[in-house]
Amino acid sequence: MKRYSIIREKNKREIVLLRGSGCKWRKCRFCDYHLDFSKDEEENFSLNREILQQVTGCFGVLETINSGSFCDLDQKTIREIIKTCKKTRIDQLHIETHWNDRDTLFFVRERFLKAGIHVIVKMGVETFDASYRENVLNKGMGDVSPAEIAQFADEVCLLFGLEGQTAVSMERDVETGLRFFDRVCINLMTENSTPVKPDQKVLELFFRKIYPKYKEEERIDILLENTDFGVGGV
Repeated sequence: MKRYSIIREKNKREIVLLRGSGCKWRKCRFCDYHLDFSKDEEENFSLNREILQQVTGCFGVLETINSGSFCDLDQKTIREIIKTCKKTRIDQLHIETHWNDRDTLFFVRERFLKAGIHVIVKMGVETFDASYRENVLNKGMGDVSPAEIAQFADEVCLLFGLEGQTAVSMERDVETGLRFFDRVCINLMTENSTPVKPDQKVLELFFRKIYPKYKEEERIDILLENTDFGVGGV
């Protein structure tokens, strides 16, 4: 499992894959990232500290991800992130959170701002079609609108390559993301241990209709594989 990388294209930053207590929702039908967790806070902190020691501050920007929300990290790890940012002169931190943990974000932003660190929140919405998101993917967000999500998140993740998606629906999701958020991260469905599998016809549509139009857009990251940021693995 690779847990540190440098992203040198578009939104340049360092990225670390940390380990926390795990996603509390764990019901998304397409996701098995929650398998990367431990309930032992000391073991998590020991691992996370080792990962954070690789951060250099080369771009002044750090992204931390983990299987769940930022609030699922132990307090020692969070203090270590602040310490690392100060030491390497990082003043911008990107984090991820599930919609259900949105009420923790105000306190996270305030805590890091006191340390001179601006927090940018990315949220996985997968699609803005609430019916598909909840009835097919079981995302656990309810019938929430893009404007409501934008009250808490600065960036969003979309998931393409799923049965039932069309070129129209994917482009609508991308354009909605660009309209309401600073950045959009497009993830293509990668086969994993869940029953949800990539739909090859939808992926072909994506590469024919969507990818050529948006691949150079500076506000969009496109992950053709879920390890394209340089972290993750089996």
